Amino acid sequence: MDLTNSTPPAVSSAPLTLALIVASDREGRFGPVVADWFRTRLAEREDFTVTVVDLAEVDLPTSLSHDPSPAVRAELAKVSPVLADADAFVVLTPEYNHSFPASLKNLIDRHYTEWQAKPVGFVSYGGVSGGLRAVEQLRQVFAEMHSVTVRDTVSFHNAHGRFDQDGRLQDPAAAEGAAKVLLDQLGWWGRALKDAKSVRPYGS
Repeated sequence: MDLTNSTPPAVSSAPLTLALIVASDREGRFGPVVADWFRTRLAEREDFTVTVVDLAEVDLPTSLSHDPSPAVRAELAKVSPVLADADAFVVLTPEYNHSFPASLKNLIDRHYTEWQAKPVGFVSYGGVSGGLRAVEQLRQVFAEMHSVTVRDTVSFHNAHGRFDQDGRLQDPAAAEGAAKVLLDQLGWWGRALKDAKSVRPYGS
């Protein structure tokens, strides 16, 4: 077969649509401080456009139903289209009792195709573990959703002591370097999977 005149498929150069999921809905949460820092890192990038899904602003009951009430449908309307339109995700999560928040599991369980064949990155925070135990559990959950989790993460050990009273990160070099690696990997996977799905739709 002569391949000399074959034309490679078109590759899009448009920015990837990224959904940043702020997982904690706990009163007095530290998540917005970390989220503001990470959004600053995202603002430096031209390869992503960002939409924030803050689970403290979404009121979803933990009881699941195939026929949700109008009130639940209204809440889902705030998040489901954002997840469906996203090319990639970053989950920003604390660690609660060696795991991740119930609000995040609820969001994940209420969706399926929205997660499929898309990359997921993690920014975590907590005490000594920096939220990494929550991330390891989330990797298993997202594998069940047919998502691809990127290897490198950003984690903040003893997070409250890492930021000053104005929310500025002290000694930011290592975290900024980790954020760049995470977003570079997320961009590669996001582009690769988006281009692949344009040629052959994903089917689980």
